[in-house]
Amino acid sequence: MSKTSTPRIALALAGGGPLGAIFEIGALCALEEALDGIALEKLDHYVGISAGGFLAAALANGMPPRELCASFIENRGDSEVFDPAWLMVPAFGEFLRRSLKIPAVATAAVWRTFVRRKPITHVLEQLGPLLPTGLFSSEEIDRRLARVFTQPGRTNDFRELRTRLTLVATDLDTGDAAPFGESGWDDVPISRAVQASAALPGLFPPVRIGDKHFVDGALSKTMHASVALARGVDLMLCINPLVSFDATGAGGAIPRLVDGGLPAVLGQALRTMIRSRLELGMKQYQRAYPDTDMVLIEPDPRDARWYMANTFSYRQRRELAEHAYQHTRSVLLSQHGALATRFARHGLTLREDVLRERRVLVTPTRAPRRLQQSISTLRATLDDLGRQVRSEAA
Repeated sequence: MSKTSTPRIALALAGGGPLGAIFEIGALCALEEALDGIALEKLDHYVGISAGGFLAAALANGMPPRELCASFIENRGDSEVFDPAWLMVPAFGEFLRRSLKIPAVATAAVWRTFVRRKPITHVLEQLGPLLPTGLFSSEEIDRRLARVFTQPGRTNDFRELRTRLTLVATDLDTGDAAPFGESGWDDVPISRAVQASAALPGLFPPVRIGDKHFVDGALSKTMHASVALARGVDLMLCINPLVSFDATGAGGAIPRLVDGGLPAVLGQALRTMIRSRLELGMKQYQRAYPDTDMVLIEPDPRDARWYMANTFSYRQRRELAEHAYQHTRSVLLSQHGALATRFARHGLTLREDVLRERRVLVTPTRAPRRLQQSISTLRATLDDLGRQVRSEAA
């Protein structure tokens, strides 16, 4: 690439539930501050999966990281970009559809058990169609995001974007990746594509689009950065919020995962699968696209704070976003030499002076008035007690 040419820069955001989106927002805000010569809402190509798809769609619509932070993390701004209540609506429609099958399935089960004398395990298998494909409805994601993306200056149509956006889901019937936004896949509303990409099996029912059903895009690949790389990219920025934890390297800060029971074991298994698959994918990307510089940002696998956070938690979003922001700043500073050289090849400057400054992402919320009064009273009581102890000791 010559110095006078404009670098082609892409951004790939992996999934990870609300916690993953929180990490990615913190990381994006840190990158935005530290890099001169780039606007993260004006890149050439965005690739998003699941929660990363929601952020990629917002960035492609011209919403900078700080605006996402204001709406998603601090609940301020002109538009309501995200509310965790969207994800907690029971899938009543799915429950109803399954319940309508009860008479036929139950009758067949009784027939197989008492007439045909089939083993009970065989009968239980036949009851599978009665189980819902997801516990919560994701329809509100489509409705709310459609409202956000149809505001003035934004669009819910892939074809009307000023940049390229690819939101990847998985075709349930074939297991193939479905790259919404690419040719032949760009007639689907962006909000619907985000919903399909985030349909985690078991949690949300598959999303029907046309005559097909789609689920979470992470089932086929972790990052899907190859969608952008195949079109030609000079600099590929990647953020993956899910890593397997290293409890032995955390100095005891992370407890033994086996002590956390089934949720901890399954969670670690999922994270390990996602991270190992990403590691293999990044190596393949580097071999296939040697002329493309790649930068990957992830949490520290020994980070106890990140381990203790619930993947689907939203209550501690301010503290966790701040934690992700400071972590990313620390990584950029510790690797400044190598990263600065890499960024410089594309006309970007990684500001070491900015990274050394003391900065915060979000202002801590003030405690309620009654709580502040209680804290003041407690402090006064402790001061009186301390003075009394000192006077008696004298």
